[in-house]
Amino acid sequence: MGGRDRKFASITLPQARPTYSSLPSSQDFHGQSLADFLTTFLLVASGVIAVIIGFSAQDIYKTLYVGLSGTVLTFILVVPQWPFFNRKPEPWLPARVQKAGASRPVDLGGVQIEVDGKRVG
Repeated sequence: MGGRDRKFASITLPQARPTYSSLPSSQDFHGQSLADFLTTFLLVASGVIAVIIGFSAQDIYKTLYVGLSGTVLTFILVVPQWPFFNRKPEPWLPARVQKAGASRPVDLGGVQIEVDGKRVG
Protein backbone atom coordinates (compact mmCIF):
# COMPACT_ATOMS: atom_id res chain seq x y z
CA MET A 1 0.00 0.00 0.00
CA GLY A 2 1.16 3.50 -0.76
CA GLY A 3 1.51 6.25 1.82
CA ARG A 4 -1.83 7.80 0.97
CA ASP A 5 -3.71 4.51 1.32
CA ARG A 6 -2.52 3.90 4.87
CA LYS A 7 -4.44 6.79 6.41
CA PHE A 8 -7.68 5.59 4.82
CA ALA A 9 -7.12 1.98 5.88
CA SER A 10 -7.39 3.01 9.54
CA ILE A 11 -11.00 4.24 9.19
CA THR A 12 -13.37 1.57 10.44
CA LEU A 13 -17.13 1.14 10.42
CA PRO A 14 -17.59 2.00 14.12
CA GLN A 15 -15.91 5.35 13.47
CA ALA A 16 -18.30 6.11 10.61
CA ARG A 17 -21.41 4.81 12.37
CA PRO A 18 -22.26 8.04 14.33
CA THR A 19 -22.30 10.00 11.07
CA TYR A 20 -24.66 7.63 9.27
CA SER A 21 -26.89 6.80 12.24
CA SER A 22 -27.85 10.47 12.59
CA LEU A 23 -29.32 10.49 9.06
CA PRO A 24 -32.98 9.53 8.61
CA SER A 25 -33.35 6.21 6.85
CA SER A 26 -37.04 5.48 6.68
CA GLN A 27 -38.76 4.68 3.40
CA ASP A 28 -42.01 2.77 2.94
CA PHE A 29 -42.84 0.36 0.11
CA HIS A 30 -44.70 3.03 -1.86
CA GLY A 31 -41.69 5.33 -1.48
CA GLN A 32 -39.39 2.62 -2.79
CA SER A 33 -41.63 2.17 -5.80
CA LEU A 34 -41.71 5.95 -6.36
CA ALA A 35 -37.91 6.15 -6.08
CA ASP A 36 -37.54 3.35 -8.63
CA PHE A 37 -39.95 5.05 -11.04
CA LEU A 38 -38.25 8.45 -10.62
CA THR A 39 -34.82 6.93 -11.20
CA THR A 40 -35.89 5.14 -14.37
CA PHE A 41 -37.90 8.05 -15.77
CA LEU A 42 -35.33 10.76 -15.04
CA LEU A 43 -32.35 8.79 -16.36
CA VAL A 44 -34.15 7.79 -19.56
CA ALA A 45 -35.50 11.32 -20.08
CA SER A 46 -32.11 12.94 -19.49
CA GLY A 47 -30.47 10.42 -21.84
CA VAL A 48 -32.97 11.11 -24.62
CA ILE A 49 -32.70 14.88 -24.13
CA ALA A 50 -28.90 14.65 -24.06
CA VAL A 51 -28.79 12.72 -27.34
CA ILE A 52 -31.21 15.13 -29.03
CA ILE A 53 -29.28 18.21 -27.88
CA GLY A 54 -25.92 16.67 -28.72
CA PHE A 55 -27.07 15.50 -32.14
CA SER A 56 -28.65 18.82 -33.05
CA ALA A 57 -25.56 20.76 -31.92
CA GLN A 58 -23.15 18.09 -33.25
CA ASP A 59 -21.25 18.37 -29.96
CA ILE A 60 -20.41 15.33 -27.85
CA TYR A 61 -19.51 17.51 -24.87
CA LYS A 62 -23.02 18.96 -24.72
CA THR A 63 -24.37 15.41 -24.80
CA LEU A 64 -22.15 14.41 -21.90
CA TYR A 65 -22.91 17.55 -19.87
CA VAL A 66 -26.67 17.21 -20.27
CA GLY A 67 -26.53 13.49 -19.44
CA LEU A 68 -24.34 14.13 -16.40
CA SER A 69 -26.65 16.95 -15.26
CA GLY A 70 -29.62 14.59 -15.48
CA THR A 71 -27.74 11.97 -13.47
CA VAL A 72 -26.87 14.51 -10.76
CA LEU A 73 -30.50 15.71 -10.66
CA THR A 74 -31.67 12.10 -10.31
CA PHE A 75 -29.17 11.53 -7.50
CA ILE A 76 -30.36 14.64 -5.64
CA LEU A 77 -34.03 13.65 -5.97
CA VAL A 78 -33.74 9.95 -5.19
CA VAL A 79 -30.83 9.24 -2.81
CA PRO A 80 -31.72 11.45 0.21
CA GLN A 81 -34.59 10.22 2.36
CA TRP A 82 -37.08 12.93 1.51
CA PRO A 83 -40.34 12.94 3.52
CA PHE A 84 -42.46 12.14 0.44
CA PHE A 85 -40.83 8.68 0.35
CA ASN A 86 -42.49 7.80 3.67
CA ARG A 87 -46.09 8.98 3.26
CA LYS A 88 -47.74 5.57 3.75
CA PRO A 89 -45.79 3.65 6.39
CA GLU A 90 -46.79 0.02 6.79
CA PRO A 91 -48.30 -1.04 10.13
CA TRP A 92 -46.01 -3.64 11.65
CA LEU A 93 -46.99 -6.36 14.09
CA PRO A 94 -46.27 -5.64 17.74
CA ALA A 95 -42.98 -6.93 19.08
CA ARG A 96 -43.15 -10.38 20.64
CA VAL A 97 -41.67 -10.10 24.09
CA GLN A 98 -41.78 -13.14 26.33
CA LYS A 99 -41.46 -12.87 30.05
CA ALA A 100 -38.69 -14.80 31.72
CA GLY A 101 -39.73 -18.40 32.28
CA ALA A 102 -42.80 -18.19 30.02
CA SER A 103 -43.05 -21.12 27.64
CA ARG A 104 -46.07 -20.09 25.60
CA PRO A 105 -46.04 -17.41 22.89
CA VAL A 106 -47.32 -13.89 23.46
CA ASP A 107 -50.87 -13.07 22.28
CA LEU A 108 -50.71 -11.10 19.01
CA GLY A 109 -54.20 -9.69 19.37
CA GLY A 110 -55.97 -12.17 17.13
CA VAL A 111 -53.44 -12.04 14.29
CA GLN A 112 -52.97 -15.48 12.74
CA ILE A 113 -49.55 -16.08 11.18
CA GLU A 114 -48.92 -19.19 9.15
CA VAL A 115 -45.56 -20.31 7.75
CA ASP A 116 -45.51 -23.41 5.55
CA GLY A 117 -48.98 -24.38 6.75
CA LYS A 118 -48.09 -24.22 10.46
CA ARG A 119 -49.34 -21.58 12.86
CA VAL A 120 -46.55 -19.43 14.24
CA GLY A 121 -46.73 -17.35 17.42
